[in-house]
Amino acid sequence: MLKGFFNVPTPVNEPINSYAPGTKERLLLKEAIAEARAKQLDIPMFIGGQEIHTKNKKKVVVPHDHQHVLATFSYGDKSHVKQAIDAALAAKADWEALAWEHRAAIFMKAADLFATKYRYQINAATMLGQSKNAYQAEIDAACELVDFLRFNVSYMQDIYGQQPPVSPNGMWNRTEQRPLEGFIFALTPFNFTAIAGNLPACVAMMGNVVVWKPADTQVYAANVIMQVFREAGLPDGVINLVFADGPEVGDVVFNHADFAGIHFTGSTKVFQEIWKTIGTNIHKYKSYPRIVGETGGKDFILVHPSADVAASATAIVRGAFEYQGQKCSAASRTYIPQSLWPEIKNLITRDLASFKMGGTEDFSNFINAVIDERSFDKLAKYIDQAKKDEGVEVIAGGNYDKSKGYFIEPTVLVVDDPKYTTMCEELFGPVLSVYVYQDEEFDQVLEIIDTTSPYALTGAILSQDRYAIEKASYALRNSAGNFYINDKCTGAVVGQQPFGGARGSGTNDKAGAMVNLLRWVSPRTIKETFNPPTDYRYPFLAED
Repeated sequence: MLKGFFNVPTPVNEPINSYAPGTKERLLLKEAIAEARAKQLDIPMFIGGQEIHTKNKKKVVVPHDHQHVLATFSYGDKSHVKQAIDAALAAKADWEALAWEHRAAIFMKAADLFATKYRYQINAATMLGQSKNAYQAEIDAACELVDFLRFNVSYMQDIYGQQPPVSPNGMWNRTEQRPLEGFIFALTPFNFTAIAGNLPACVAMMGNVVVWKPADTQVYAANVIMQVFREAGLPDGVINLVFADGPEVGDVVFNHADFAGIHFTGSTKVFQEIWKTIGTNIHKYKSYPRIVGETGGKDFILVHPSADVAASATAIVRGAFEYQGQKCSAASRTYIPQSLWPEIKNLITRDLASFKMGGTEDFSNFINAVIDERSFDKLAKYIDQAKKDEGVEVIAGGNYDKSKGYFIEPTVLVVDDPKYTTMCEELFGPVLSVYVYQDEEFDQVLEIIDTTSPYALTGAILSQDRYAIEKASYALRNSAGNFYINDKCTGAVVGQQPFGGARGSGTNDKAGAMVNLLRWVSPRTIKETFNPPTDYRYPFLAED
């Protein structure tokens, strides 16, 4: 084992390519897209270093062109989940014993591979498999994933460097950070390739072993992630990638004595069921499992009467409709004062009228498809109901078509009731609800925002009045884990705005921050005494 105190390179955020016409990256990305569309992959599970193929195949289709099959992938069952757990536990001793700098080197190499050799492949996979446009794929699949890996390595070094500040003469106090005892289950969503890569990687980075199940609709990019991890030198069995039915996976994972924790991003309902199951089975585990989750959001933008109109309209349009509103942080409810509403309405409807909608292969399309038919049908149902309900006006969009792809027009609803269904429930699509309030009702609107939704993920205020900003910041302190002033409520950057919310939005363990990595270690305090006492008697026992 090497001897020395090592410093990892200081992380900086990965530069974002523009993909503007005439740029080299635009040409290379288009080539990667064409190459991916020209072939159909057969994607295996990866368990203990083996590529596992099964006869049960599922299709990966392009959401904006759902007749085009990008790949088939092997679907597993309970036996494969058990095999993955066994492989993880078999790899555990060697992996946690490996010096931390060698674990760091693996993930720093993976970051470099994503930033260079695989940049266009991972972006193309995200654009085709998840229907993200070039810019949204770039900031997610390339940049944020690279940032997670590099910044987390730096956080890991900082965590290991945290030691007791005092050791009196004659003793030495120190702390080690042990991996958790058992395996970790990573359950990842469709909407962010970076999240899919980060949830298993940051856990493994701290010396843990992982069973990773991505969403079926993210398998195509997950396959690239796994290939890169393997090329970077990740040992067999440290991260095991399985595709199987969620309840079947859970039945094996949450009944296993060595289950040590879950790293989750997904729906609130699923997370609550998982928490309940873990609680029911708590007596079965060797230790209390760590439960870390980022779940839903009903994210808001509040416009104050003092706000800049153009900045407000842009924040609303980008916050609500980038990636078709399929971000946990996307703005889905907006509160606008009557005095500014006519101007903001004109700007919003003007911008929406300029949107192009279609496939991601055409870089001029701002809006692409929602992820699958289930999401499409759910959103169409909400839109149809809104058209029927009194007190609701559709001022933009309202149409949809799934004949070729799962396309939902960006839709804006103006509601008379601030507690109308679409102001309260998470829709996860390009549907924005607007409540227009009287300017003098600003204080009441703060209370409405705070009490309307069970979620507390992101929110924003647009204002030029510092007193109003301070008032909103305090009144809404529990309403959003990420709060934005004069900006949209999306776009958290690793190392700048650690991401996560509380209430119904999760455990707020902040992806992209040291606090998240601390959840995946168990500290051991060590006290060494150099000259131990040899007599039990203390001085106060002596006779006067």
